[in-house]
Amino acid sequence: MAGSPTPSGAAASSKAVAAASGGWVPVDKAAWKAQVDAYKALAADPVPAGVGNLAEFRADCQYSHSAADDPIVFPGLPGASHMHSFIGNKATKADTTAEDLTKYTATTCKPTQDHSAYWVPTLYDNATGKPVESTGFRVYYRTLMNTSTGQMPMPNGLRMIAGDAKKQQPTPRGAQGQFYCAFYGPGDLDGVARSTNGNWPICGGTATLHFILQFPDCWDGEHLDSPNHKDHVAFGSGNGCPAKHPVKIPAIAFDIQYGVKGTPEGYYLSSDKEGKSASSMHGDAFVMWDQPTMNQRTRNCLAQRRTCDDFGYQK
Repeated sequence: MAGSPTPSGAAASSKAVAAASGGWVPVDKAAWKAQVDAYKALAADPVPAGVGNLAEFRADCQYSHSAADDPIVFPGLPGASHMHSFIGNKATKADTTAEDLTKYTATTCKPTQDHSAYWVPTLYDNATGKPVESTGFRVYYRTLMNTSTGQMPMPNGLRMIAGDAKKQQPTPRGAQGQFYCAFYGPGDLDGVARSTNGNWPICGGTATLHFILQFPDCWDGEHLDSPNHKDHVAFGSGNGCPAKHPVKIPAIAFDIQYGVKGTPEGYYLSSDKEGKSASSMHGDAFVMWDQPTMNQRTRNCLAQRRTCDDFGYQK
């Protein structure tokens, strides 16, 4: 395993700093400048023959542990959250800081240079009340734009939330923000049937339940977190970022597989115990990579617009 990274803004990631700044966690500007300088000086590796042109790299991860903790929303308050299923860094708990992610690097992800913590609300089977944990959890780092001009790596210590834990709306067939059925070939993404309440697909054939969570691709360049954990990042438009969020960063996406086919009774999320819908599905990312690895993957895969797997270029 590569040596511990130099975290951008790690020294500014403590709860005391967050509280003193009203939830705005400033980036360590000297550390970020050092990372940017190193990235700009970095040459791309030679591209092997047959590599695809979908600009992305990824980490393939497995479920690690569950706890009613949330080190982004409720830092330092164990048990204050609804139940979460944690993926990636095995040491993640309520009081986890950026410094901790650099110190305790055991992970369920490949590559092991990804020390990040990822988590989502726990899914439960309505019929049994038992948790349904992911059987595959792929984290993509992509560009959502048609050009990689101005592409930067991800700053270490960045915290983000995608989705809305408080959203309570039906997710019938065809709705956005629903679980879907993933096939190895043609099939009905909305399922061959639905749960009794209509909000959960029942998959046919070889399909199983999946969910996709997309995070923003632009950053303000100033803060590693914000009071609502969203205002420091934004989605780009066209091929550029908005003026208040000018830094083009890799766009994280969670592709979550649950390995179940669905039932008439359906499911419920820990963020919606009434089991009405999947609309409260959300995800948290607390980013921490070995910095040279992050820089090189961004250079090779995003700036060069090449498809990379867990370990680099994908043939």
